[in-house]
Amino acid sequence: MSAEETVPSKIQRSDAQWREVLTAEEFAVLRQAGTERPFTGEYWDTHTKGVYNCRACGAELFTSNEKFDAHCGWPSFFAPLAEERVTYIHDRSMGMDRVEVRCATCDSHLGHVFEGEGYDNPTDQRFCINSLSIKLTEGPAES
Repeated sequence: MSAEETVPSKIQRSDAQWREVLTAEEFAVLRQAGTERPFTGEYWDTHTKGVYNCRACGAELFTSNEKFDAHCGWPSFFAPLAEERVTYIHDRSMGMDRVEVRCATCDSHLGHVFEGEGYDNPTDQRFCINSLSIKLTEGPAES
């Protein structure tokens, strides 16, 4: 990130305001921590170059440079664009122990991050992100 670039300001909206700008499916995932069915999302198998923005607020979160084929049914990345773009929450819901990933700008649910699964990438992490949580802006993906 250059000196001129800054992390976007925090965005806070009521549920009613979020419902005005998100579809019912997007709201269920982004604001209620839902999960789309595997192999159904728009980006799970795409190889298009570009930047993945938060679908709720537009913050840049991931790039195609860090996207890899995990064959899990969701878009997978080995790192976010920058650590300050996401936040992590210990998630013990649904009888599992995992780490939830949220947009640092608007606190929307993106998915989960898993470590130590043996993927051949620089971090051995898999950011398993819902397609409904992100929107691809095509073009050169600079990290």
